[in-house]
Amino acid sequence: MKHLNNFSKKSYLLVPILVLAFWFGSIHEVWSQNRPSKETQNFTEFKGKILDAQTKKVLIFATITIKGTNASTVSNAQGDFILKVPNSLLKNAVEVSFLGYETLTKQLDLRTSNDFNLALEPVAFALNEVDLVIPKDAKTLVEETLARKGENYFNSPTLMTAFYRETIKKRRKNVSLSEAVVSIYKSPYISNRKDDVALYKARKSTDYTKLDTLALKLQGGPFNTLYVDVMKYPEYLFSDSYMTLYKFSYGTATRVNDQLVYIVNFEPRSYEVEPLFKGQLFIDVERKILTKAIFSLDLSNPKEAAKLFVKKKPKNANVWPTDVAYRVDYREKDNKWYYGYSNLELSFKIDWNDKFFNSVYTLNCEMAITDWENTDRDQMPRRKDLLRTSMILTDEAVGFSDPDFWGNYNIIEPEKSIENAIKKIRKQLSKAKEKGVVNP
Repeated sequence: MKHLNNFSKKSYLLVPILVLAFWFGSIHEVWSQNRPSKETQNFTEFKGKILDAQTKKVLIFATITIKGTNASTVSNAQGDFILKVPNSLLKNAVEVSFLGYETLTKQLDLRTSNDFNLALEPVAFALNEVDLVIPKDAKTLVEETLARKGENYFNSPTLMTAFYRETIKKRRKNVSLSEAVVSIYKSPYISNRKDDVALYKARKSTDYTKLDTLALKLQGGPFNTLYVDVMKYPEYLFSDSYMTLYKFSYGTATRVNDQLVYIVNFEPRSYEVEPLFKGQLFIDVERKILTKAIFSLDLSNPKEAAKLFVKKKPKNANVWPTDVAYRVDYREKDNKWYYGYSNLELSFKIDWNDKFFNSVYTLNCEMAITDWENTDRDQMPRRKDLLRTSMILTDEAVGFSDPDFWGNYNIIEPEKSIENAIKKIRKQLSKAKEKGVVNP
């Protein structure tokens, strides 16, 4: 984990460190003898897609929750989801929410568990509804929203269960996947104490033959996504000293659960030469609540941006980030909001001095809260059992061989391309095992 202020004394959002180093390992490195035991299956899987009811377009990152509980998941980039429902809750309904759409409630039905498609209706929105009194200056609305986090967000210690995933693509092909279930000991939003994370279990699958003899590792693991929680960590994006460096303006408006939500655009002022951010904030203007944020790093100065992400690289190559994008979504329960999902995507190019073609990689990490409960800080594990912000998930994870690895934990359904990559790597490992390259 690294601050941008290594070259500036100002406060920036935490960014990941991309570790590039030559790889001299063999296939032994990607096969684990420690296979987790299967858990008793006391749940039922419901699989389906989240769609726009009118256009049939898939809805990405929609939230699917078992009504009356805190258990949930999100739809993936193809709109697909899998929700593991404890058998004791099969009489419950599910709630599906997505920005700009009516929240849908539907009863669980075992007969359609493998084809549980859910279609949401867009919110009907009249332009004359935007006459609600709001600050004329969009910057003022943002400041008021940040100031009211103690009223609108969780104000007690919370234990969250989360699913975290990292992927690396070489051009369009997935070559590495790491996943984990973690426990997040989340401090109240009004507290200055940082959140703590403990690792429950993790696994990985990597085809190093496609990585240009490089080992690419993301330092920080779940913290890269956790610290995108703008309301908990506003100092990394909108510290007092940085508010004046951005231009804020109003965009369009929509509705979320009958509440008017404005889109506030922000971007660096033209005179700034250091990397800043630009993006959109989705704010409930009446209650002053941030419901979602989407933003990216301004890469107008690629040399300065490159310094932020690369800790180690080959001497015969230059590394340039081409896109750095963040997203965070919040959820509501009992009139209080909390961190629900976030993701980071980092694309970069490696220019080799002795090669005609360059290498293009995309590194993505995402985390979704799948359950939570109020807790006491006294119930925290020992400090030595908590993850360090400098951790590297691929160094902590075991192999990828057991299809029932996660048991009854809800996870984010992988994209089809990731599934295909896993199948190919499994076949490669199986062949290597048969030839005696890997010890059983």
